[in-house]
Amino acid sequence: MKESKSCCKHIKGICCNVKSCRYNDENSCCTAEQISVGPSSASTSSETACVTFIPRETV
Repeated sequence: MKESKSCCKHIKGICCNVKSCRYNDENSCCTAEQISVGPSSASTSSETACVTFIPRETV
């Protein structure tokens, strides 16, 4: 018997509200293999950004 696999892999606990990101699935979960957040000079959350962001292709 084959093991059932989920159709969508995501990083557990990482939610993404950026609908225009390629890695955002339909449930606001991040499907990137890993993420990077920066810049390293940030001192508040408003100064941070997901560096992994790639625009979703519109075809």
